[in-house]
Amino acid sequence: MSWDIILGVSLESLINATMIAYALAAIGLNVHFGYTGLLNFGQSAFLGVAAYGMAMMVATFGLPFWVGVAVGLAGAVVLALLLGIPTLRLRADYLAIVTIAAAEIVRLLFRSVSLSEWTGGSDGLQAFSDDFYAVNPYSSSLDIGTIISFDARELWVMTVGWVLVAISLLIVFLAMRSPWGRVIKAIREDEDAVRSLGKNVVSYKMQSLILGGVLGSLGGFIIALKNAAIQPDTYGTEFTFYMYTIVILGGAARVFGPVVGSMIFWFLLTFVNAVLPPAIAEGYIPSWLMTSTQAGAVGYILVGLGLILLLIFRPQGIFGDKKEVMLDGR
Repeated sequence: MSWDIILGVSLESLINATMIAYALAAIGLNVHFGYTGLLNFGQSAFLGVAAYGMAMMVATFGLPFWVGVAVGLAGAVVLALLLGIPTLRLRADYLAIVTIAAAEIVRLLFRSVSLSEWTGGSDGLQAFSDDFYAVNPYSSSLDIGTIISFDARELWVMTVGWVLVAISLLIVFLAMRSPWGRVIKAIREDEDAVRSLGKNVVSYKMQSLILGGVLGSLGGFIIALKNAAIQPDTYGTEFTFYMYTIVILGGAARVFGPVVGSMIFWFLLTFVNAVLPPAIAEGYIPSWLMTSTQAGAVGYILVGLGLILLLIFRPQGIFGDKKEVMLDGR
């Protein structure tokens, strides 16, 4: 097996654009779930609305790229309002059911044939990232040793992505140490007690939903720009499940938890998916046990098994605090 290639692609996954996009999405989800206690299973909808808002303004209506970014962020705010007003009085599993349904509605709207003139239907949209790459300061690829390499386009996306990660972490750090953040965390622990103190719990939840949705929507921009294309199924419900895995893995209600969790998640998943096919091809794994076409699914099974063990033996995550957040792993 080519261990240099396996190690190279695995190490690239620690800092590449995909990892950054999921980290940004998980930072927003951490505001919802980790700090506020909202079981939002529709986070992927925020990424999809932001990405489509940007792409449609440029590819469909011919507006400048930065106008598209502004419209995408505004779309995330509007979605939070539309989603929050009728649902934030619900709790726990009821909120989860409603939000996951809302995310599917958004995805199916983007796939709709009747809207394909603007959204591209199931084929999605392209030709919206030219202005972004036109200001790319990198003209050549970056090689780290002999096993890691990033081309100029991905370097530019990664640079912008890491800047957005730093800004998002700073916003969360400052917000959660403010009086507003203390109210948010109190709502997570006992919203009835907070309400008895005269606080408008629904209003604070709405503010948290907007903040987490906008921060998470930045991940939608990164995915769209990395691929230079968007497609509705990219923002399916499994995207949200990966985000929850990342948040729990890194530690809920921890500022750096989503970033560390995203790094660990993508390193493990990439490493397993890079090791299994050549191991099967060279006979290290017998064909009666696993075929090359099954390797991808087995990779997810192994990662899922690791997450189950983590929830059993360390339910607060790697860097989480059990005194602050208790996740029942039973």
